[in-house]
Amino acid sequence: MLRTPAVPSPALAQRLGVGSLVLKLETLQRTGSFKERGALNRLLLLSEEERRRGVITLSAGNHAQGVAYHAARLGIPATVVMPRHTPNAKVARTRAHGAEVVLAGETLVEAAEEVRRLQAERGLVLIHPYDDAAVIAGQGTATAELLDDHPDLDVLVVPVGGGGLIAGAALAAQGRPNSPRLIGVEVEGWTACAQRLAGEPVRVGGTTIAEGIAVRDIGEAPFAIIREHVERVLVVPETAIETAIGLLIEEAKLVAEGAGAAGIAAVLAHAPLFAGLRVGTILCGANLDARILANVLLRNLVRDGRLLRVSLDIPDRPGVLADIAGRIARAGGNIIEVEHQRLFAAPSVRAAELDLLIEARDGAHGAEILEALEGAALAVRRL
Repeated sequence: MLRTPAVPSPALAQRLGVGSLVLKLETLQRTGSFKERGALNRLLLLSEEERRRGVITLSAGNHAQGVAYHAARLGIPATVVMPRHTPNAKVARTRAHGAEVVLAGETLVEAAEEVRRLQAERGLVLIHPYDDAAVIAGQGTATAELLDDHPDLDVLVVPVGGGGLIAGAALAAQGRPNSPRLIGVEVEGWTACAQRLAGEPVRVGGTTIAEGIAVRDIGEAPFAIIREHVERVLVVPETAIETAIGLLIEEAKLVAEGAGAAGIAAVLAHAPLFAGLRVGTILCGANLDARILANVLLRNLVRDGRLLRVSLDIPDRPGVLADIAGRIARAGGNIIEVEHQRLFAAPSVRAAELDLLIEARDGAHGAEILEALEGAALAVRRL
């Protein structure tokens, strides 16, 4: 397990309007996530008899890989139960570390039934993803390292899923001369911790790119620590997570999965709470599917006005396409895609519909390109 660096990011701090920003790069761990800290700590505390029996865990992602990797290193048989529809890449990576992978149930709740059955049948030791004191202590080492390297932080922003990471952070921060305030982050639709803190019934659900913190049941042990030591838990929209992933790539040159970028999303979505402060956050994971990452970056370009999709009604005569392309080029735009439709969308046999995807420098530049097109006395619709 690495002692990962905690690096300042002045460019990102300036974009976010904070005094300074420090990123703890758990993305550099062997399995791409902080989860192996807790897994390793729990495995190291097993007795010789428990090691011989082997361990079992339930996970659809990072915890599975952490347990599988370190169990293999320590020579401990490991069984990982995953829901049937876990992405193939995660299943393959977990198997590659040497674990036996059992696919069972449609959800984590259903898969947990198989965990209980196998645990009883084989006498295996359960390594819980977050509701375990040793796992919590292991996750806390990330914050201990961060505060050793940067003891002057005003606030630490930590993603909240099952609660192990932020509970460990709270324990690691206690007793330090300048203990930072601790703030958690959840994504809309998956706010189990915020709801419980407010005394509300827990209702969760929906799709999210931050699946690493999309947890229905926060652990009882972590929740007791959170209730005592965490100042508040913020909720961020899905768009803030996507924007945060893009900002990390463009300003800090770092890749994080949705859950890993949640801390940045919180600073972005709740900017007044962090203005001028010295902020630290844990980039807790980097296991993001390449196709999803590509889509997130393109969606951010659209939001920023750097990609424009427009539709034009044009006369069907020679030279029109060349004129339009010339106008876009003179305005400094770059045509990415063209669809020229005569048969199905055109209002007249003497007309055509032209759909364009255009690259611009920013929103203001996009407006200049649209103005140049409208100057040709064409009907221009932004899609």
